[in-house]
Amino acid sequence: MTDTLTARALAFRQLHADPGCFVIPNPWDAGSARLLARMGFKALASTGAGHAFSCGLTDGAVGREGMMAHLGEMPAATYLPLSADLENGFGAAPETVANTLRLAATTGIVGGSIEDSSGDRAEPLYPLALATERIRAAVEAARDLPFPFTLTARAENYFIGQPDLADTIRRLQAYQEAGADVLFAPGLRTREDIAAVVSSVDRPVNVLMGMEGVTLTVADLEALGVKRISVGGSFARAAYGAFLRAAKEVQEKGSFGYADEAISGRDITRLLRKPPG
Repeated sequence: MTDTLTARALAFRQLHADPGCFVIPNPWDAGSARLLARMGFKALASTGAGHAFSCGLTDGAVGREGMMAHLGEMPAATYLPLSADLENGFGAAPETVANTLRLAATTGIVGGSIEDSSGDRAEPLYPLALATERIRAAVEAARDLPFPFTLTARAENYFIGQPDLADTIRRLQAYQEAGADVLFAPGLRTREDIAAVVSSVDRPVNVLMGMEGVTLTVADLEALGVKRISVGGSFARAAYGAFLRAAKEVQEKGSFGYADEAISGRDITRLLRKPPG
């Protein structure tokens, strides 16, 4: 098991060292992970939001125990390196964040992200000093693992509706100094903001796409110096959007035209059976 983890972990690290950028899509269950792997992507990252939706819950409502069970199912579905959405570490204390990372590392993942959102509406972001200490604790836990775990630190300013570029950069720089391997500010929407973040740090930067109204392409983001592109829960939302449109058609029109756009059972079976690589 350790040899397999090490091989996946080193392959994941190499993707961040290679020239250009890569897309790391976000499956929400074992089936979507296997399909994405068969399509030729080089790495995958879980989505906390997408998984929560699949459980009939809202984003953030799964809890640590449920998330660990979910992560335990994912690596077996694919040969690809898998990074995990570890949300805010499931607790404010640095020790809790470190323990969450240690638990997650036993599931077969080779990377993970920790965000600085607190879940407190009155103070939605952890104070910078605490947020930085949380990342430092995660880094120390990651370095004690028997394989090279890739830790991503997230600054959530834009995602929580507080688009403060200066504070976002200040936070990412602090997380870089704390030892994070990859930096991520989900919610950046413009070339200017993305370029400012990329030019302000010297670690690989992940950018979230799949947001309504944002038309930047992989080529655009690569030109801006972005290393990694994720899609968060947007693939899951796209799937559920098609599902709900189909259900609405049946309910309101009594017709079944949605089947014309659905993938056939034969095609999805062929894709699932496709040899990896």
